[in-house]
Amino acid sequence: MPLRYLLIVFLGLFQLPARAQTRPDTTRAVALPEATITGYGQRLPLRRTAAAVGVLDARVIEQFSPTALTQAVNTLPGVRLEERATASYRLSIRGSTLRSPFGVRNVKVYYNGIPFTEADGSTPLNLLDPAVIGRLEVLKGPAGSVYGAGTGGVALFGTPAVAAGVSRVAAGATVGSYGLRRSTITAETGSATSRIRAQYAHQSLDGYRQQSALQRDVFALDTRTVAGPKTTLAAHLLYTDISYQLPGGLTRAQFAADPRQARPGTAAAPGTVAQQAFYASRTGLLGLTHEYRFTDKLELQTTLYGSGTVIRTPYLVDYERNTGVGVGGRTALSYRAALAGRVLRLQGGGEFQAGFTDGRSYQNNGGTPGALRYDDEITTTTGFAFAQADYELPASFQLTVAASYNRLRHRIARVSSAAANPAGYQLSRDFRPVVSPRVALLREFSPNLSVYASVSTGFSPPTVDEIRPSDGSLNGDLQAERGTSYEVGARGNLFGNGLTYEVTVFDLELRQTIVSSTADQGTVIFRNTGSTHQRGLEAALSGWLWRENAPTPDDAQTTSRGLRAWASYACNDFRFGSYASGGADLSGNRLTGTTPHTLSAGLDFSERRGFYLNPSLSHQARIVLNDANTEEAAGYWVFGARGGWRHPLGRHLETNVYAGIDNATDRRYSLGNDLNAFGGRYFQPAPGRAWYGGAQVGWRW
Repeated sequence: MPLRYLLIVFLGLFQLPARAQTRPDTTRAVALPEATITGYGQRLPLRRTAAAVGVLDARVIEQFSPTALTQAVNTLPGVRLEERATASYRLSIRGSTLRSPFGVRNVKVYYNGIPFTEADGSTPLNLLDPAVIGRLEVLKGPAGSVYGAGTGGVALFGTPAVAAGVSRVAAGATVGSYGLRRSTITAETGSATSRIRAQYAHQSLDGYRQQSALQRDVFALDTRTVAGPKTTLAAHLLYTDISYQLPGGLTRAQFAADPRQARPGTAAAPGTVAQQAFYASRTGLLGLTHEYRFTDKLELQTTLYGSGTVIRTPYLVDYERNTGVGVGGRTALSYRAALAGRVLRLQGGGEFQAGFTDGRSYQNNGGTPGALRYDDEITTTTGFAFAQADYELPASFQLTVAASYNRLRHRIARVSSAAANPAGYQLSRDFRPVVSPRVALLREFSPNLSVYASVSTGFSPPTVDEIRPSDGSLNGDLQAERGTSYEVGARGNLFGNGLTYEVTVFDLELRQTIVSSTADQGTVIFRNTGSTHQRGLEAALSGWLWRENAPTPDDAQTTSRGLRAWASYACNDFRFGSYASGGADLSGNRLTGTTPHTLSAGLDFSERRGFYLNPSLSHQARIVLNDANTEEAAGYWVFGARGGWRHPLGRHLETNVYAGIDNATDRRYSLGNDLNAFGGRYFQPAPGRAWYGGAQVGWRW
């Protein structure tokens, strides 16, 4: 039994070291208190959170190239962020890439507490620039209750915090290989009762491959104010104008001959250059949050949002022009009480989203729309109610019990076919209500060691893009995935917090798993398999090799400088269960698009004069590219580093001069492979060796 297997492993976790999820500043590693986890709504320290949670803050993000979040996110074990084309991201948590040929699916994403995943199930992660991200929490596996019932996990993005009593303006610029040009402008101010931050980021890139240029402009505005003794208001505005070219997948022979080429044309069909394949969108998001504290024990938080987007995308055959709007909200009531003399934390609430899209598909005539293929009006409504209780038991145990009740409805009206087919031009999919529970038990042996075990269930219905692929078909038979996750873990520290560690063992059992395949013209279609078994181990370790402490200029706290090593590792045994395809029995095959081993490691060096250096390495073992396991992408090691000098000049002027290198050995590899691709066009080559350098200057008062 999977649970019995995990509980046996659980008994031996106390001796396994792992790296904590947060890492120090590249120049001054501040001895921060333990990270507070907001993901499950109770704001508990990481050591008292009965779940596998990965945390990144601005210090980690700033140790890598400022152009993308890929390298920073991939330091979290069990989490992989891939870039198929420039800024075309695909996020995988414990193997959830299987149903994500492009974009982010089966992972729920929030931005400053606002639902960022659209009602139809897709997430436009390419709208976020690294400069506007100050924190990321990743909840791995079915989150149960608080965020609905998905099976892939949850990612919580937050913008940088603004310190009280500080005002600051800053400007920065970066240039680099393959035509990289990047600039940022930031203004922020904070007081005891209000904080405001505005940031603009521009990035352009010619691209490593032919037909892979990028233009992106992002503006973010965040405000927060205390409106009264019990009321706090916040507003978040995000606007992104992005355009990037799509080079397309290559065969193994094309990849070996010239990885920088775009997909070439054939006698039957033109290539991506001739068809001018690209993605372009303009998107605005506005979210408002109201927090009301009735008493010190009772608090209500409500968020409302609205969004609008315009997308135009020429593919190899079709040219899509989509216009969409979305609205929604989330509310959560939290209560803290005592039961039998012990702390009881309760929360309950709900979330609702609605989206409407007018999606039109034309023939693509060399990058311009031709004859109309179909015109669809798509309406999606989704929502859930949730409840969670955390109770502190005797002997330092903590019990969590949670559940959610989930609903989803897709309605697609093919209005272009209404006259010819008045009775059947509409497709409606109502997924039956599902209750998804989660139970977790944690034991805190000391501030230096805690262990936990959890069981949670998930329900992940198909997205609109899976029901309605770009070939114009409507897949009314596609079913929702359902799964159960068993997990045990331990985290702690040794040698006076000089060494921190975390280790997790999990078993995710999925039924009706959704898989994808790519047709000749790049169209991706989806189907259900019987089941999958996704079992693995995740570990992380971080420790000082040499450290010196020194007071900060205002003597308010002590900082640590020196040399720190870190590493994260994931071992995955992801396999199909019962799965028959095309007359072949694929049961027991490795899960398509997943790797058995990933490793990230590096050093953080800083010294008192402001010089810092962050070398790092990343390894991924071979990946199977088709369900039959007959094709593989080779494993690879990638090395990089970023270093510089960050130091205040006087009391007001801040400077940061830096340079870095990615893929230092010029390794040829594919990142974000196309799965089950027709004609063997699996490979999306990653950039070769790339240099970058830049500077940031700020003034604070």
